[in-house]
Amino acid sequence: MMILITILCYFGLLFGISRLTARRSTNETFYRADRQSPWYMVAFGMVGASISGVTFVSVPGMVQQTQMTYLQTCMGFVLGYVMVAFVFLPLYYRLNLTSIYAYLGTRFGACSHKTGACFFLLSKMAGASVRFYVVCIILQRFVFQPLGVPFAVTVTGLVLLIWLYTRQGGIKTLVWTDSLQTVCLFAALLIIIYKVVDDLGLTFSGAVSAIQASALSQVFVWDDWMSKQYFWKQFLSGTFIVVVMTGLDQDMMQKNLTCKTLRGAQKDMCTYGVAFLPANLLFLALGVLLTMIPGAATGDELLPAYVTQASTLSPLIPLLFVLGIVAASFSSADSALTSLTTIFCVDIVGRQDDERLRRRVHIGVCGVFVLFILIFKALNSTSLIDAVYIIAGYTYGPLLGLFLFGLFTRKMPADRFVPYICVVSPMLSYGVDLLVQRLWGYRFGYELLMLNGLLTFTGLWLSSRHIRSAERQTPS
Repeated sequence: MMILITILCYFGLLFGISRLTARRSTNETFYRADRQSPWYMVAFGMVGASISGVTFVSVPGMVQQTQMTYLQTCMGFVLGYVMVAFVFLPLYYRLNLTSIYAYLGTRFGACSHKTGACFFLLSKMAGASVRFYVVCIILQRFVFQPLGVPFAVTVTGLVLLIWLYTRQGGIKTLVWTDSLQTVCLFAALLIIIYKVVDDLGLTFSGAVSAIQASALSQVFVWDDWMSKQYFWKQFLSGTFIVVVMTGLDQDMMQKNLTCKTLRGAQKDMCTYGVAFLPANLLFLALGVLLTMIPGAATGDELLPAYVTQASTLSPLIPLLFVLGIVAASFSSADSALTSLTTIFCVDIVGRQDDERLRRRVHIGVCGVFVLFILIFKALNSTSLIDAVYIIAGYTYGPLLGLFLFGLFTRKMPADRFVPYICVVSPMLSYGVDLLVQRLWGYRFGYELLMLNGLLTFTGLWLSSRHIRSAERQTPS
């Protein structure tokens, strides 16, 4: 009951912020926060928004399989954020974009514009469902299942709460609620780490020494290029993951585009990009410490199992755990639903100023979101964080190829062929992965994203050659 009261108080704060920020709101407020957001507030909130409930649950459990090598990917993240800040943000600000996929229409044509928007809709809906699935499972386990509430009712109720505090202010509300969620997330994480250290009978310096002495503290893999944890694979994959999942992602860029100036947006991007490395270090360190507790669980159950065990001694730990999960998951899901609404209204139907349509679409997106979560619960059979990146590898790859082709070449592909190229490229990537596994025993990891983008880029290049050839054969 204490957990339920805490969650209700937390949502009370979110609704209070929503009321303050949603006064005299318009579609411009919902989509772009009137371009008046302070960069430091965006940066602070984005730290929490970038750390989903998947991170909270899965990253500590990763150490048992891959040690702390995930930090290699996080190092690549930093370079990726710098690239987004100085390559993509100047383009978006120069074109004064509400939707970043409008660039594809300007550069290539209407088919490319719609294709980019549709791939984002699929990618974000699937990825956000995976992330939000975590908070639904946790709340069901610790709060609603003992009350006899069905899982479907839990999911519907939580999504309804998101709709209620975002339906008016949209992205303007989220800039401020993200800051509250970041505070809650890290407060919960730090107190849980403190409790684990205390349970182990260690001091802070003793905990640091124990982590360093553990075999699970290995960060770098330099000597086995076949390994998924090989440094350059992880580093480059991390860079491209950020480029596509931030720089080419309407959800993440929509908040950054609310800053008053380009320079402010760049400072915001670089600030939270650097903060992402120590944040993940804390999660991995927690994972190493949890493995030192006798009878520790494995994988995604490592932290939840500890919370369940600790709940018999103190109600504080499950309360903090649930609060951290809620803060992390809601900061990801609320912005995802807002950005999905934006893309559908602005890119798919082209009615950016229709406020009545925007409200209806927002409700419809929430309904589809609930459906995706229920489907994922029925089908999921892999590590949650891997599921997110598997989805990203196949659906964000075409976006990577499209934007890189537009930015770094002057060629013009056949716009009508672009949808087919973007559908075939993920299929070819899957086929190449299976073939390489069969021939050489090598399996693509996060670098699948780069392969997918390369195949899309190649298809666009061949399409542009076809146009040039046709133009040469056309009589004057």
